Amino acid sequence: MPRHRLRVGALGPTMVLGPGEARHLHVLRLRPGDEVRVFDGGGQEARATLSELDEGRAVLTLGEAVSGAAETPFPLTLGAALLKGDKLSDVVRAATELGVAQVQLLVTARADVREIGPQKLERLNRVAQEASKQSRRAVVPPVRPPVPLAAFQPAGQVLVAQPGAEARVADVVAWHGPLTVITGPEGGLTDAEVAALSARGAHAVTLGPRILRAETAPVALLGAIAALGQ
Repeated sequence: MPRHRLRVGALGPTMVLGPGEARHLHVLRLRPGDEVRVFDGGGQEARATLSELDEGRAVLTLGEAVSGAAETPFPLTLGAALLKGDKLSDVVRAATELGVAQVQLLVTARADVREIGPQKLERLNRVAQEASKQSRRAVVPPVRPPVPLAAFQPAGQVLVAQPGAEARVADVVAWHGPLTVITGPEGGLTDAEVAALSARGAHAVTLGPRILRAETAPVALLGAIAALGQ
């Protein structure tokens, strides 16, 4: 199986890549006739042959379809509170590797950050794309612009990470449909926020006896779900 994987807009008989991708292929020391894997970010993946390569473009010829990395049985959404600095990049990278279908950014009561600019959102989506490539997923999860927690409409069963909760992840996860997991900012979600989510059917779950940092909690929660074999 070819080692190198490339994101393309869509799979087709002939795929033309621009100067940026062509330079990347030169850096990889690929030559016409070499094979790569291409994926469209929506779940389609295939072999392809590099048929032309110059400074301005690269042309790929589609080969046989291949199976991408296994996805979760139903869509998994991470609702993550806005965090300062580069912490969100770490969260998005790990969440992508752990199989989320999308990341919804949330504005919460204790969040130190109330909004992010379009450039940072674009950067987070690039992080997701690179993480998908690295982890051999054929799906690139979109990172959605932030919405207030009260306005968020989570899909399917909902788990909320909350220190002091009694239920464990393994006790409540039921993969009968979509699953949404929600984590808070530094200082956590307020009791009122958790109560409002619980009133809408969410399950508060513990991540163990220790208090985790805001960028660690999403990884711990998603890792606990991944450990269930899903």
